[in-house]
Amino acid sequence: MAQYTRLEVAAVMKEQGMVPLFYHPDIELGKKILKACYDGGARLLEFTARGDFAYEVFLELNKYAIKELPGMIMGVGSITDGAAASFFMQMGANFIVTPSLREDIAIVCNRRKVLWSPGCGSLTEINKAEELGCEIVKLFPGSTYGPGFVKAIKGPQPWTSVMPTGGVSTDEANLKGWFDAGVTCVGMGSKLISKEILANEDYAGLEKLVKNTLSVIKEIRK
Repeated sequence: MAQYTRLEVAAVMKEQGMVPLFYHPDIELGKKILKACYDGGARLLEFTARGDFAYEVFLELNKYAIKELPGMIMGVGSITDGAAASFFMQMGANFIVTPSLREDIAIVCNRRKVLWSPGCGSLTEINKAEELGCEIVKLFPGSTYGPGFVKAIKGPQPWTSVMPTGGVSTDEANLKGWFDAGVTCVGMGSKLISKEILANEDYAGLEKLVKNTLSVIKEIRK
């Protein structure tokens, strides 16, 4: 079961400002990626469960995090139904991220006080998610909407917490655009953990990039 409540996870998301996203079928490679993110200062990671037997990989990575990386909060993304959400929560997922808004996922996560972040693309969907108890809404795909969308919805709804995923990069100008618009945090996948880093097994480079990106976000939000 989850080691962190949804409020605890939401607080770390807000504090850090970034959630790395990652999937790879190789468990040992995954551990090295996880360690590099952790050593770079990240305390959250969304495992995007997109491959066959992804649950086996997540299970081992979460065990590793619990044993070796104190304070690392592991969650699962790309979840599309309540059954899958329940399954991964049995393996200790501390948060659930979805590409779309689904009430069945909200119900099973709320029952266990586990944070869930649904992909939304309209103010109506965002309102519905918040009515279902969502703390932080995932704006997906972020590149389709952009910072202007976030700024527009924060006008009438300053209480809404948004995490764009897709279209977010480590570039300072890109990050500044999002955070100036009012996002709570950003989800970052291949722009952070790139194919080049994976191919070259450049874990030191990833650690440095994570550290620098977190530093840039902190500076932007001053």
